[in-house]
Amino acid sequence: MEFSSKLLERAVSEMSQLPGVGKRTALRLVLHLLRQPEEQSLDLADALKSLRTEIKFCKNCHNISDSQLCEICSNPNRNRELVCVVEDIRDVMAIENTSSYKGLYHILGGKISPMDGIGPNDLNIPTLVAKLKLGEIKEVIFALGSTMEGDTTNFYIYKQIQDLEIVTSTIARGISVGNELEYTDEITLGRSITNRIPFESSLKI
Repeated sequence: MEFSSKLLERAVSEMSQLPGVGKRTALRLVLHLLRQPEEQSLDLADALKSLRTEIKFCKNCHNISDSQLCEICSNPNRNRELVCVVEDIRDVMAIENTSSYKGLYHILGGKISPMDGIGPNDLNIPTLVAKLKLGEIKEVIFALGSTMEGDTTNFYIYKQIQDLEIVTSTIARGISVGNELEYTDEITLGRSITNRIPFESSLKI
């Protein structure tokens, strides 16, 4: 692809590094930005810069936040005896959209996947186990996707905490096996949280 401007070429090159964005799509997006008022493009650039330089991760649940504690963890109305374990922030957003869950979260940042070289220590599992050992949490809900990696991660965590006096449950299997939470409709996801089952029962399925 030939460019008449080095500035244009650089912008397209950077844009094309986004997931699912090829060179042609990147060029279309860049040209679109050039056609918009300058202020709009500068606002976008400023938002991206602020996102990268000012964003924080909640010290309690690892959620993306503007401060040391995210809005969920700092909310006094949340049930602090209940923790839902999810893969990433998209799952938190999906569950929150159901308005069916009022506890806290713990974001692992991925799933155990030996094929991809991801082990337990590469995720936020040690901080979860340490938090559970404090004794304040009474129930852990496993809400990872119904995939082999998700089930492996659930089982690993379960083995780490099975001697603690904590109820372990998992979302009901209204969600199709192999599906990710973020693609599940709100009604199905909400019911799967409300109708969660003991984790031990899921091991027998």
